[in-house]
Order: sequence, then C-alpha cells, then structure tokens
Amino acid sequence: MSEQVAPPNAGQPGPAEPALPAQPSAPAGKSKGRKVLGAVGLLVAVIAVGAAKGALHLWEQRDDAVQAKVGECIAKLPEVAEGQEKDVDEAKVVECTSTEAAYSVVGRVDHQTEAQARSGEACDQYFKEGDDGYVFSGGERSGGKFYLLCLTKKA
Repeated sequence: MSEQVAPPNAGQPGPAEPALPAQPSAPAGKSKGRKVLGAVGLLVAVIAVGAAKGALHLWEQRDDAVQAKVGECIAKLPEVAEGQEKDVDEAKVVECTSTEAAYSVVGRVDHQTEAQARSGEACDQYFKEGDDGYVFSGGERSGGKFYLLCLTKKA
C-alpha cells in the first residue's frame, strides 16, 4: 500500500504574509451637497439679518419727531384740550422759517416710562411763565422707553 505523504506545511498556515495597513476611510469632511447647502444657509441668514436691521431703521425713521432737537420746529398738530390726549400718526419736523412751522421745540426729555410720558411733568422745567406749552410724546421703538418733546406755539 502506498502511503500518501502530505507536502510540507500542508494543512498548516503558510508563512505569515505581511499585514496590509487598513485602507483609510473616506474623508470625514462634508459632501459637496452639504457644503453648498451650508453656504446657502449662511447667505440666507446674512440677508435676513441685514433686512431686519434695515426694517428697524425704517421703522424708527417713520416718526420724524424721533430725531427732533431743541431749536427745531414741528408742523401743526391736532388741537387737544388741556388734560386730554390724542393719537397722532406722526409729527413732522420742518424748517422754522417754513409757513408749516407751528411749534418750537424748547426741550426734549428721553428715556421716560409710559407713566412719565403721560404726565408730561418733565417738560415743566422748559416752559416759561405765560408760555402756551404742549407736550408731544412718542415711543423710542427700542427699549420700550418714550421721549417727550416740549413745545411752545410759534409766534
């Protein structure tokens, strides 16, 4: 009978082959689609912030009186009896030499609460004996405070 002889190292693992380094996985960065989406999102956010700032600026400029200073003049306002209040859409600042000028701004008081604005007492210091004084109040639009314009009728 013949005997089968197995070749050397048969059935046993051969010499160890050198281990190959692991293939690096795909880069951890974002795909092109995500990069584009991120850039578009950032652009939309920048535009939205700019639009909000512009709208706020326009809202604040809507009332000309917000910027009124002592020495400037205001166009005619609706007549209001003493102790009464009347809502006015806006007070218009005009040149004091204009025929529209009805009131002179003799004082301005900022950062008033609503109660202080309603009382108008802060303007008392600007009115002289015999002055026909009027108080115009408006919201500063930012911070929830009010301003007062202390007005006298132009001669």
